[in-house]
Amino acid sequence: MNTYYCEETKRSVANFPFSVNRVHLELIYAIAEIKNAAAVANFADGGISEEMKNAIVLASDEVLSGKLNDQFVTPALQGGAGTSINMNVCEVLAARATEILKEKGVQTIVHPLDHINKSQSTNDVNPSGLKIACLRLLRELMPAVEELQKALTQKSKEFQPILKLARTHLQDAVPMSLGDEFSSYAAIVSRQLRYLRDIEPYLLELNLGGTAIGNSINASQTYRKTVYEELVKNTRLPLKPAANFMAQTSSQADFVALSHALVAYFVDISKIANDIRMMASGPKGGFAELRLPEMQKGSTIMPGKVNPVIPEVVNQTYYLVSGYSVSVTMAARAAQFELANMLPVVADVLITSLKLAREATELFTDKCIAVVEANEANCRKHLEESTAYATLLTPKLGYDTVSEIIKESIKAGKTIRDLVLQKKLLTEKEFDVIVQMG
Repeated sequence: MNTYYCEETKRSVANFPFSVNRVHLELIYAIAEIKNAAAVANFADGGISEEMKNAIVLASDEVLSGKLNDQFVTPALQGGAGTSINMNVCEVLAARATEILKEKGVQTIVHPLDHINKSQSTNDVNPSGLKIACLRLLRELMPAVEELQKALTQKSKEFQPILKLARTHLQDAVPMSLGDEFSSYAAIVSRQLRYLRDIEPYLLELNLGGTAIGNSINASQTYRKTVYEELVKNTRLPLKPAANFMAQTSSQADFVALSHALVAYFVDISKIANDIRMMASGPKGGFAELRLPEMQKGSTIMPGKVNPVIPEVVNQTYYLVSGYSVSVTMAARAAQFELANMLPVVADVLITSLKLAREATELFTDKCIAVVEANEANCRKHLEESTAYATLLTPKLGYDTVSEIIKESIKAGKTIRDLVLQKKLLTEKEFDVIVQMG
């Protein structure tokens, strides 16, 4: 098998011998699409021949097909603002395009910088490539979030008739419907979906054509116009040049906003996962208001134990995504003057976060929300034995009277219902009417 990368890529591997993953292929593919569009734009501008343009386009297509995946070997953690990433792609495309020309009897050397990187720099290629990669991953995430919202809505309808105890501060609060609880979860996820959609317009604005610092040195007007036309056509994304290339070259706040949106999303679904964990606690010593399916043995020493493994992995995904967002924020803050030079770590953790977000969401939907069951008997038991009816009784009996009933019920181990009826403060029918109206 041919090796198409050259000395600069080999140096990056030697310079950054970290035990980390290689650069995500999602970013590599997006950069290859940029190189494809750039070849067409450079031909339109008279910078390269038609034969060379065709060879570069064909080589780029081979990258996008996955045929050359093993050629992209640079570690995700690296210095140089991602120059090694861009260089790896340039070297592979140049070597393969040269080979394609040779196969056609054309003895022309395609240079990685003079031809593949013509009218570009790492500083506009890599951020633009990352935005394209993030857009696609975000668009893969949003349908998964929609499915989660639908699953929660379906469960809210299924659970609507089931009354249960609401809790605030982990203390007895008021009666509620289990369906209403799940309906609130669906609404939470729906809001997060809107937040994620709001990020997309910012990712559509690229600094491609700004080259090194954003003032477009070495990128002609013809090139800038054509490269966007080709990129939009090939990616089928409504990409457009940023109003100020320099701003988008020195700032990575768009990536920070995306990472923060992912954190906000996971804050909420991790909260939902925690609620489900607690409602499914037991089966004897906890709430046991929900039943989760047994996914695997819960213990190597305690027989019959069932762990809430899916909610727990959602919690842990939140921890990861939250930590990754701190890295994105700090890396963006480290930008100096005209360049945000910490892009490699931003690219690595942001792409990882987007992929994890989709995977965790799909898992949560399919293996938890869609299959969770209600334990109606326990829901009713906890409600009847709680102090939740106190708030409903206050308008009728008064705050102080109800407070005394609560204290007595706790001390005597009796239900509020029993005490109210025993003291003849209400008839059973009156009590039930108040509860039903509540």
